Amino acid sequence: MSPSWQSQADMKRQCVYCGKMVTGPRPACPYCREALPELKKVAAPSAPAGSDGRREVRRGLLYMLLAAVVHFFAGGYSSLSLPIPINPVVFEYLTPLLFLSGLGFTLYGLILRMKS
Repeated sequence: MSPSWQSQADMKRQCVYCGKMVTGPRPACPYCREALPELKKVAAPSAPAGSDGRREVRRGLLYMLLAAVVHFFAGGYSSLSLPIPINPVVFEYLTPLLFLSGLGFTLYGLILRMKS
């Protein structure tokens, strides 16, 4: 976006074909004579996508699922033996912390959904 004080005649943009700077709203590059694509005005979004909380709910559920899977395998609850030893700190403190953070994201997303 250009500043409001800058007129269209003063605008500079780069030619996509030759790379030279072209001034003003021209239909073709004066150097290589190739047609320049039209500049489209992009409207600013009123709200970011997913502001209704769906993204946070999905992220929270994914974190909770990840915590459950890591806790299951690192805690030794499966019949699969892991090739490397896992520090007990992982399944005693870190996986519950990941699960609770996922729960927090989910609750935050639900609150956002109720507000919208």
